[in-house]
Parts: sequence; C-alpha cells; structure tokens
Amino acid sequence: MGLYVHIPFCETKCPYCDFNTYSGIEALIPVYVDALCEEARRWAALIPGREAATVFFGGGTPSYIPAGDLRRVMEALSDGFPLVDGAEVTMEVNPGDATPERAETWLSAGFNRVSMGVQSFDDRLLTLLGRRHNAAQAVESFRLLGGAGFENRSLDLMFGLPEQSLAQWQDSLNQAMALEPDHVSLYGLQLEGGTPLEADVRLGRTARPDDDLAADMYLAAEETLSAAGFRHYEISNWALPGRESRHNLIYWENGPYLGLGPGAHSSLFGYRFADMRSPRWYIRSLGIDPGVAGVTGAASKLALAGSPPRRAELPEVLPDVLRNMVNDGPVDFVEETTPQLELAETMMMGLRLDVGVSEKAFRERFGRSLRDVFATEIDALSNEGLLEADKTGIRLSPAGRLLGNEVFGRFVAAAEDS
Repeated sequence: MGLYVHIPFCETKCPYCDFNTYSGIEALIPVYVDALCEEARRWAALIPGREAATVFFGGGTPSYIPAGDLRRVMEALSDGFPLVDGAEVTMEVNPGDATPERAETWLSAGFNRVSMGVQSFDDRLLTLLGRRHNAAQAVESFRLLGGAGFENRSLDLMFGLPEQSLAQWQDSLNQAMALEPDHVSLYGLQLEGGTPLEADVRLGRTARPDDDLAADMYLAAEETLSAAGFRHYEISNWALPGRESRHNLIYWENGPYLGLGPGAHSSLFGYRFADMRSPRWYIRSLGIDPGVAGVTGAASKLALAGSPPRRAELPEVLPDVLRNMVNDGPVDFVEETTPQLELAETMMMGLRLDVGVSEKAFRERFGRSLRDVFATEIDALSNEGLLEADKTGIRLSPAGRLLGNEVFGRFVAAAEDS
C-alpha cells in the first residue's frame, strides 16, 4: 500500500491555498511529531505485516519542520510498515528551506524523491501568490538538491494566474526545462471559496483569470514538455521514462493507501476514512497533551478548537480495526466503499491517466466489461470527440483532457445509477 503523512505547518499561508494547513502554530510541532509516531505505531499493531510501496510527506510544508523530526517519523513508519525494495519516498520541499545540511539529513532519513513547489519563475507572480521565495532561490535550491544526491526531482508550476501572460508562462516552462527535472506537475489555478485570493478576485481587487488563456497555456505546456522528452502520463503530470509518481499512481489506479495526520484520507478494508482536521484535537486523540503555549494569535480557530470535533455519521457495521481508531483514535469520518462508489472512482481517477481505463483490469475488478456498464456514455463521448475507445479500453482524447471534468461527471452519474 501507499503511506501518506500530512504535515500541516507552514511559515506563511498562501492566499490561494485551501488545504488543511496553518501558520503560527509552530509550538505544536514537537508534540505533533509525537502524535504522528503514535498513530503509526497504532496502525502497525492493528494491521501487522503490511508493507509500504511508497511514502509521501505532503502538507503544508514538510521541509519547514526540523529535519530531525522528519527522520523520527520515517523511523516510526519503517518500524511499523517495512518498505519494499526500491520504495519511492517523497517529500514536498519549499525552495526557501533547502540547505546542504537539511538535504543530507533528508537523504539519510530515507527520502529519495523531492517535489518542489516552485509555482512560477516570475517574481511578480510569486508575490501575488504569497510565496516566500523568489525565482533565483528556486533555481538555486533545485540545483542544490540535485547536487546533494537526489536523483529523482519533481517541480510544480501554476498557470491561469491573474495577470499572467502566455509569454510569462512559456518563460517559466523554459526555465523549468533548463533545470532538467525528472517530473513536472502543472496546475491550473482554482479560486477556492474562502481563500484571500478568491475574495480579491470576487471584489475586483485582482483581475479574474482568463479560462481561454489558461487552455492555451496548457496546450503550450504539452508541446514544450513533449519536445523535451516528457510523457504526459496524467492530466496534470509529465515525467521522463520511469519517473512517474508511483505514489500518486496508487490514487489514480484506485489502490490501497493509509493516511496519517489531521485531515489525511485513507482507502482500506473496503472503506474510505479520514482523521479529524484539527491538529490540536488530532494530537489529543492519540493520548498526548497538545498544550497551547507559544501558539500565536494568527493560528486558525480550527487548529486550536476548544471543544472536540463533531464526528460524522458512521456506518452501522465497521471492521474492528476501524472501530478501534474511531473510538480511541483520530478517525472521525468513515464511508463504506459501495460498488457504485468504487465504479465511479475507478472511472474518474483512471481516466486522468494517458493509458485510461483498461478493459482487462476493469473486467477483473468488476466482473463486467466497460460496455456492459457504460455503453451509452462511451458512445456519446466518443461521438463528441472527448473519448477514444478500442478493445483494450478507453481514454481521454486530446480535447477530452481540456474538458476532463465534463467527462468524469458523466461516468460518475452513470455509476451512481448502475
């Protein structure tokens, strides 16, 4: 299975971000690390013998917390879930956090892949995004990590930003290629409700992004990365041969994964489940006193909630292993993976990949062919030029990649009615 570890700490919160992350609660880091190690120990006792094929530290900003704490969490994970030979172990890195000393510790702790959130090589756009690095720092840090010994490096860029021109985007793509990454993730800006950037756009303080221009940027990226030898293996991800994100492929192929940390989601035993979102109550749920000393006034109310979170309505029947972590642990959301939900997620996630959904794999998983379940949708979407279908399976067409959500929605609706 895959392991995901959530690190909710950030030095500053970016104005476009709606992830479960917080600034100003650094005083919680020591007890938070204790809690992560305790959760790992509990899961290892409940599901002994499970190996980890991939590990991914995300956030938040994993590179922001002390390198020694990351090592401690890795040791707890490795003790409870032996890593398979050649396991992919990734951490997200902010450009401003990379130093030779930290890189050495990260490597010795077992990390062998880094994903750097560069977002842009234009300093004005980095300021708009609230990033705490500049373009020169990003270049220097990415090169530093390569020189330190990380042989598998990914970088993230964002497009469709307010006031971003096609020329600026092309320049960022060119600068990214000059750094010779192994993997690139490109994300179109999503204006999430409740974020400062969404409010600025809604109130007219910042220009509204142009969707048509964003589509042109996506097409420019396809051309530039293809010419550089990258495979466009997933809607938002490109990789050199053999450098695809093995951890994310577990998600896209609807495989098993366990998430640790507040708000982290898991898929095991035929259930989807998640830990409570409040870092403070997450820590407390694992028998550790979080305290509040030193936490600044900028901390989120959710992070320091004074009363226990409300637990979501739970299924009547739960495996003992899950009931244990609900009654005496951090899990506060559980959803049974019904056949309809499994069908919907298999289609929605699988169609994000360039190989699409395999007829053979689908039949082995569900005992039916793709056309047995989705003949109407396959025919209609193929006629609209959004889907390609043959005897091996179905996949998005080039036009379908630009309208992926439309395609996914139709399969999800059909799965719910099946």
